[in-house]
Amino acid sequence: MNEQQNFWARDYAQQYIEKNSRFEADFGVEAWRQMLAQAADVKSYLECGPNIGRNIDFLQQVLPQARKSIVEISAPAFDFVTRKHAFEHAFNGSIEESALPQGAFDLVYTIGVLIHVHPDNLLRVMKKMFDYSSRYVLFGEYFNRTPVMIEYQGQQDRLFKRDFGKLFIENFPVRVVDYGFLWGHLYDQAGFDDITWWLFEKNGTA
Repeated sequence: MNEQQNFWARDYAQQYIEKNSRFEADFGVEAWRQMLAQAADVKSYLECGPNIGRNIDFLQQVLPQARKSIVEISAPAFDFVTRKHAFEHAFNGSIEESALPQGAFDLVYTIGVLIHVHPDNLLRVMKKMFDYSSRYVLFGEYFNRTPVMIEYQGQQDRLFKRDFGKLFIENFPVRVVDYGFLWGHLYDQAGFDDITWWLFEKNGTA
């Protein structure tokens, strides 16, 4: 593992679980209804980096019949979320190391995960997500027009902001279906914290 992966898998894992244990479900469900308003026939999804499953809890109400799968790097978080939910596929490790069926998921997404991936590894992570998706890919991340590193929990090289949507569409054959912004003034209650989101569809899958 690189230093970012070690931080999330070991050093900060338990603190992050405790920090992310209480959320306002109504705002979380509303946020997901916005993000998926233009998505059709999502019968399965893969979350890359669910931690304790906040978004899965919300999606239980938005996509109650959809089959759920995860990739989670933190062992404590993986144990927590797999005790809470039944998954079709569940991998404990990094996104880059994961080995799930390609093209198996209608929707593949991250929320607040790509910001913690080192820029040198970012396209490899995006490629994994693209390959796993049969139709849609969604990112919800901190936005900055130019790439910038921000100190996180007093440490360097743990949080990177950029235009993730532009990077993805410039490197993969996809089209933008929808995009938007979740204002933290409202959506911090659901743990979203001022994120920009993009919903992409792979070319030729409409």
